[in-house]
Amino acid sequence: MAFMNIGFTVQDRIATITIDRPDVRNALDEATAAEIGRALDDSEQNKEVVVVVFTGGGDKVFVSGADLRDLQHRKSKQVLEACLNHLFARIDDSPKPTIASMNGHALGGGMELALACDFRIAVAGSKLGFPEAGLGILPGAGGTQRLPRLVGLGRAKELILTADPVDAEQALALGLINRVVPREELADATRALAEKLASRAPVALRLAKAALNLSARVPLDSGLAFEVLSQTILFETKDKKEGINAFLEKRKPKFQGE
Repeated sequence: MAFMNIGFTVQDRIATITIDRPDVRNALDEATAAEIGRALDDSEQNKEVVVVVFTGGGDKVFVSGADLRDLQHRKSKQVLEACLNHLFARIDDSPKPTIASMNGHALGGGMELALACDFRIAVAGSKLGFPEAGLGILPGAGGTQRLPRLVGLGRAKELILTADPVDAEQALALGLINRVVPREELADATRALAEKLASRAPVALRLAKAALNLSARVPLDSGLAFEVLSQTILFETKDKKEGINAFLEKRKPKFQGE
């Protein structure tokens, strides 16, 4: 599968999607969004893939945001079509765990991409934020909805309305990211987390993620009902039997995703 704007690899049950547009600081446009969507299709259809990692090319920027050259000429109808909104919703709802391995600054749409992922690991000293209000727009690819659910409404208003970035250490304190590491440790930290996730039962991961996502969208009773139904399904899987047998036999389980 040929790509122009991203890199895509699969190794050891981990798919890695690298946004690689150095001339525009890894900014996102419609063509890049479409390529990411194709890579996601491949990742989700590949039974060997358990975890999907997103990162940026180079060592300065994860994703700088939406491509302003693209936004400059975009009309209201194209905004309504919301290609990044649909892409980030796909990532948020992906049946497989996702990690934003943030190798540098993440701004605007880049931060919204990270918010759509399940885990966020950032390099020390990187700047993270939402500059849209300073450009006469707002974070329109899920930022106004996912950010408050992650850091609370008050913090979200401060980040979005002031348009001031924070460094990775501040972002960690706010709960915006999961972990901060030195640049030279990012690849190892990302791989360690991805490998840990890949060692878990795939069907359990899928249903647990779905239940957790649902917790922010439905009343408690509905969420609890989904949780019970999910557990009922898992009790009929081969992986549930393997997991319990492995624990009792004091060995590592060998999950098959069945």
